[in-house]
Amino acid sequence: MASINTLVEDVYRLLEEGTTEDLTEKANEFGNRLASLILDRLKPKEEKRTLRMSNIGKPDRMLWYEINRTIPKEEFNGPTYLKFLYGDLIEEVVLFLSEAAGHTVSDRQRQVTVDGIVGHIDAVLDGVLIDVKSTSPYSFKKFKDGSLREDDPFAYIPQLSGYLQGTGINDGAYVAVDKQNGNIAVMTLEDTDRVDINARIAHVKEVVSQDTPPTRCFQPEPMGKSGNMKLPTGCSYCSFKKECYSDVPLRKFIYSTGPVWLTHVEEEPKVYEEKETSQ
Repeated sequence: MASINTLVEDVYRLLEEGTTEDLTEKANEFGNRLASLILDRLKPKEEKRTLRMSNIGKPDRMLWYEINRTIPKEEFNGPTYLKFLYGDLIEEVVLFLSEAAGHTVSDRQRQVTVDGIVGHIDAVLDGVLIDVKSTSPYSFKKFKDGSLREDDPFAYIPQLSGYLQGTGINDGAYVAVDKQNGNIAVMTLEDTDRVDINARIAHVKEVVSQDTPPTRCFQPEPMGKSGNMKLPTGCSYCSFKKECYSDVPLRKFIYSTGPVWLTHVEEEPKVYEEKETSQ
């Protein structure tokens, strides 16, 4: 019986050597899933004010704004939605290749509920509940060497902990794919890593019921030696940064590596500044 412990080498071998197995039926199913995925991504966006298993581990203040925001949520732009889409595509490719390499994949997008909080798992692979992550080379390293345990800005560990609690499955792991270099790594979630998701949910429900938000999740950090201060990564990807920092004149500059929001400008950046247009 195949084991997730050999997943990486099995997938690489399949890609390098090919297979004599007739994969027509699996390929047709794969194509149908891709079509459904793309059609779902192109549906009109709906504003939601819900706690979900995918966000329950995020910082308290971020979740407070998720439920109690007073201005419209900042929507992601086209490039960001495209990143989400090919992240979904990579997930489907990895699951297809896993099956083609002889591994067992089941429970795709199975719904789970813990204390009223709903989530959908990616899949169960060889009896292990997996979460497939499409990553940059920098983020991939955290799955490869396990340092995600100490640096988890997007709350992946609470998310997988919740899925395990909701399914009753004992073993969980991340299958990370470096989308730039094609590397794959499997990081097992150990018992000591797991978050008490019931306690976390109870805490978050109490937080979001309050009239005022908790303290800020992160603090601005220096941008090199210029004297400028910027929002850290956790804030940059937050949809509520404008309301959270309504007392600070945020300025958005477009660097080659992506947008940076400055909270204080000592030295004017020599890159394009994207300014909001008045309605």
